[in-house]
Amino acid sequence: MATEKIILGIDPGTTIMGFGVIKVVGKKMEFVQMNELMLKKYSDHYVKLKLIFERTIELIDTYHPDEIAIEAPFFGKNVQSMLKLGRAQGVAMAAGLSREIPITEYLPKKIKMAVTGNGNASKEQVAKMLQSVLGLETLPKNLDSTDGLAAAVCHFYNSGRVDVGKGYSGWDAFVKQNSSRVKK
Repeated sequence: MATEKIILGIDPGTTIMGFGVIKVVGKKMEFVQMNELMLKKYSDHYVKLKLIFERTIELIDTYHPDEIAIEAPFFGKNVQSMLKLGRAQGVAMAAGLSREIPITEYLPKKIKMAVTGNGNASKEQVAKMLQSVLGLETLPKNLDSTDGLAAAVCHFYNSGRVDVGKGYSGWDAFVKQNSSRVKK
């Protein structure tokens, strides 16, 4: 009998959080869902973080993912926006860790490379490749949801390989791998 697993992919953001869910049966992946959480209308950053946490928990409780793949923030010039993005990612990770779901981070270039074969591919190229590979009828207006879906697909392609990124199976694993960050 073929093994089955659900992967939740998340593209964290403070204006739009994109997410996608795939089901893996044996060595084949099937599209389940993709969508986005629109946060533009909220001016309070803490409200946005609360909504990201709640939506991630809701996704976990709905789809029961076995693993979560999340896009790691890229290093930009604007420190404030990096900090906000890092917080959004951290809140989504905390939601997964609170449900003891293993999390793997992938750099944007690694996700693009896995999906399109080109680490510098555009959002549109990534979306078109996902449309082709997963047989999606239409693509969303905003491509944040396809970015979340791409993280899940990247994780599928990297499953079973060593050195896929930073993975945490729970708080204990996170603390062990980040002992220098723990305040005693």
